[in-house]
Amino acid sequence: MTFSVVIVAAGTGTRAGPGQAKQWRSLSGKPVLRWSVESFLAAGAADVVIVTSDDGQDMLPEVLAGLDGWRSARGGATRALSVQAGLAALSERPSDEAVLIHDAARPFVTRSTILALLDKLCEADGAIPALPVADTLKRALPGSPLETTSRDNLWRAQTPQAFHRGRLISAYSAWSGPLEPTDDAQVMEAVGGKVALVTGDPLLLKLTYPEDFNMAERLAGAARITRIGQGFDAHRWGQGDSVWLCGVEIVHDETLIGHSDADAGLHALTDAILGAIGEGDIGDHFPPTDPQWKGASSDRFLQHAADLVRRKGGTLINVDVTLICERPKIKPHRAAMRERLAEILSLPLDRVSVKATTTEQMGFTGRGEGLAAQAVVAVETPA
Repeated sequence: MTFSVVIVAAGTGTRAGPGQAKQWRSLSGKPVLRWSVESFLAAGAADVVIVTSDDGQDMLPEVLAGLDGWRSARGGATRALSVQAGLAALSERPSDEAVLIHDAARPFVTRSTILALLDKLCEADGAIPALPVADTLKRALPGSPLETTSRDNLWRAQTPQAFHRGRLISAYSAWSGPLEPTDDAQVMEAVGGKVALVTGDPLLLKLTYPEDFNMAERLAGAARITRIGQGFDAHRWGQGDSVWLCGVEIVHDETLIGHSDADAGLHALTDAILGAIGEGDIGDHFPPTDPQWKGASSDRFLQHAADLVRRKGGTLINVDVTLICERPKIKPHRAAMRERLAEILSLPLDRVSVKATTTEQMGFTGRGEGLAAQAVVAVETPA
């Protein structure tokens, strides 16, 4: 099921204490808003609309730098008006397409929650994640004694909440409650729509008060997973006067033969990154049968793989390349190779490793028939 997303991020968040509105504050090194945008894009959202204030419009390009697939809309004076502005921005999308409405103040949305909502939406007008109330509830009215209230059949609603876009627009048009709705499910309920529950996620806490940010910092690691990828490549030697390895040209009495520039180090590293994010291998993205890649510089392949990581909301943690050959000698060029890889991948130098070894004159590399490379990478992505 295709789906679009409206993220409400127009509030001022005064209860969160002094400083920036909570959607712009840093959480474990990146803005709160970016967490959920990355998660929705990684889950395959066809369109993400972020509803912000006028000031927020100016901040979005920096906050979401490097991410594609999102756009913005100006919010209204209330959350309900902001939601409707986001729905209107999606007017070119099919009216029966699923739309997820999400509060930017809930940064830890996961793919599993998104998929569960979309699945449940097949049998209802709306679907929301919710957690059963576990604490004992007390009612305290001025001038009245403390009273215990039953928690039976009570749930704590979360976002994102899923609907068919056209039905939600109609429900908002019919809303006539004396007060503003506190969530979108309430609007659908008011017109008799069936809203289904899916099991919520304790990580989907809403950042409301200053102490919530302390808790969120502790939970940030649980909302991300680390993926490991490995790659291997080999090319045979042929006539030539230089060789490209890890993005550096080395003067040599032979060259490596391949459809592109035959940079085995970059090819192995590209495959490792693609493997870590489940995106196949270099041949899937740059087929050797395609003449446009004849003699192409392999740094383009590596940059493409790194861009895919960012589009999935991921971050490269570190890369490690091992070149296997008797010659040329790699050590004199290692520093330049590390610097070039760090530049292509936008990584600090201490997260880039290039090593070399021989096979003690055994096998095809030992006999000088070719050169091999292997690479290992670590990538962090939304859970």
